[in-house]
Amino acid sequence: MKTIAVLGTFDSKGPEFLYVKGLIEDLGLKAYMIHTGVFEPTFIPDVSNAEVAAEAGYDIKEVAAKKDRALGTEVMSKGTKAIVPRLYKEGKFDGIISMGGSGGTALATPAMRTLPVGVPKVMVSTMASGDVARYVGTSDIMMMPSIVDVAGLNKISKIIFKNAVHAVAGMLTLGQDKEEAAGDEKPLIAATMFGVTTPCVEQAKAYLEDKGYEVLVFHATGTGGRTMESLVDAGFFSGVLDLTTTEWCDEICGGILNAGPDRCAAPVRAGVPLVASVGACDMCNFGPMDSVPEKYKDRNLYKHNPEITLMRTTVEENVEIGKELADKWDKAEREIVILLPKKGVSMIDAEGQPFNGPEERETLYATIKDNISNDKVKIVEMDNNINDPEFALTAAKELVRLIEE
Repeated sequence: MKTIAVLGTFDSKGPEFLYVKGLIEDLGLKAYMIHTGVFEPTFIPDVSNAEVAAEAGYDIKEVAAKKDRALGTEVMSKGTKAIVPRLYKEGKFDGIISMGGSGGTALATPAMRTLPVGVPKVMVSTMASGDVARYVGTSDIMMMPSIVDVAGLNKISKIIFKNAVHAVAGMLTLGQDKEEAAGDEKPLIAATMFGVTTPCVEQAKAYLEDKGYEVLVFHATGTGGRTMESLVDAGFFSGVLDLTTTEWCDEICGGILNAGPDRCAAPVRAGVPLVASVGACDMCNFGPMDSVPEKYKDRNLYKHNPEITLMRTTVEENVEIGKELADKWDKAEREIVILLPKKGVSMIDAEGQPFNGPEERETLYATIKDNISNDKVKIVEMDNNINDPEFALTAAKELVRLIEE
């Protein structure tokens, strides 16, 4: 029998969570109730708040006695994040669901993010219709808008709760008898791509698939880079084709698609075979043209589409980008390959195109070479644009070589 963990503050939202428990059991599944509230619930859960608090090193009675909401939230959040992955590893549940407002969402989702990709995770939340990046992170949490507040049972909330339960149940039960045949799984390769590096990655992908690999492509939009790196750290990939490292431009220039200061570190840290390049490092991303910061209004701007404006990176910015990339790659403990396309890093960084920048490219490449002293880093300059077939095939072949070695 499949089991769904129900995570929540049963002291303040007991009737709502008991309703969800009933819906799960009506489907012939088991509900595993984990209480994350500070005070006692009206029913006995499978995991008490005392157990959750103990995971964070606290006595729940002492926490409750203080009547400090901030302390209570901190303790229970820390305890929940620690106990949920442990219970999953012990086989206590197969999927998880929670409901809440901003507080409940902030408490439940960090714990959900600790669970492996593929474990069904549904969060019914009042926050789901806005920016949910801080809740979802790089995980596969499904955020479902609660429409009305999670504060009582009514005609609307019952429909939403039922749909949420059916979503988790469907993920757990539909097609479970159609497991992949043994031996069908192929080694996985991660690749990073942007619209302006698509021809390159598609050509490399085709070559790698012909060689028996499965290629997972990540859109280098900040979230895409972070997600790829988290999966690299989790050990999913046999190799990484990180040809599109443009997220560093947004990190340096303050664009909207940055992936944070750890971008490009995971493959080196994990020792995974890596071929990398500087795809789309000619551009920083902003929203519509009128959203570009005032200090950048006189720069070389390109309207990629109505919602995205690209800004050409300068010589000075390429120095900073090059230093950051070199810093990450120079830590390699096994051979990695860095390919530098001398005729352009994107579709629009080419002769006759709006972002063509020979000086910017030369500065970027010189900075990378000057800041890498590790002889395990093989730097290859190619007389191509990044989207040329020769460049793409060289990248793919080099990655296969590193994997096979």
